Amino acid sequence: MSVANKTILYTGAAGGLGTETTLNFLRAGARVVAIDNNPDKIANLKALAEKEGLKGLAVKALDLSDLAHLRHQLETISAEVGGFDVVINNAAIYPSKPFEDYTLEEHQAVQRVNVDAGIVCVQVALPHMRAKGWGRIINIASVTAYGGWANLSPYVQSKGALIGLTRAWAREFGAYGITVNAVAPGAFPTDAEKIHPDPGGYTRFVLDHQAIKRRGSPEDIANALMYFASDAASFVTGQTLNVDGGWVMH
Repeated sequence: MSVANKTILYTGAAGGLGTETTLNFLRAGARVVAIDNNPDKIANLKALAEKEGLKGLAVKALDLSDLAHLRHQLETISAEVGGFDVVINNAAIYPSKPFEDYTLEEHQAVQRVNVDAGIVCVQVALPHMRAKGWGRIINIASVTAYGGWANLSPYVQSKGALIGLTRAWAREFGAYGITVNAVAPGAFPTDAEKIHPDPGGYTRFVLDHQAIKRRGSPEDIANALMYFASDAASFVTGQTLNVDGGWVMH
């Protein structure tokens, strides 16, 4: 599952499930352009890479909700690095409250970061991938798109959209040697779980519903992304892989 010398554009790469995956790619010899908007998490990612002596990391602080600025910055970076071979659309926001309390503008704000920013990333990366005849696009979805979660309707909507785009892009880009797949994480102990008022109760709920009776780890996602980003998955496209310990099966 080699990704050596590949250039990976990775949004939301400095936090949550992104950090370990970014380091894993660097260890495997890839170059990673890590996009994030949290200065503390960016500093932590840089420090971890430096501690291991890992090369090939470029970190850019960007607001993904500003799509025009995002496009301009990514086009500049793409020209500097010679194009992106792999795009991982991971960045997401996840407000939580009852559906009737969301404004339409709040719904749209979630879609702009979780979906539209990913569209911009793919639009920027696609010409290089087509010219090379090789590319990997990986969308980070969520099992919430299958199970449905109360109070997370904009987030669930966005993840369902990414699954749909995964299939549409896979159909359209396959002739160019580009695969498009999605990874749908289950419940992982990241900052995202801070929205739950009872962490201990939530952990018990998760383990009751999973077939595998342990919490997921960042390495579980890192392994799945490494597979999809490599030639090992060259005949797999349009698929959504649940990495959730057997919680939501479909």
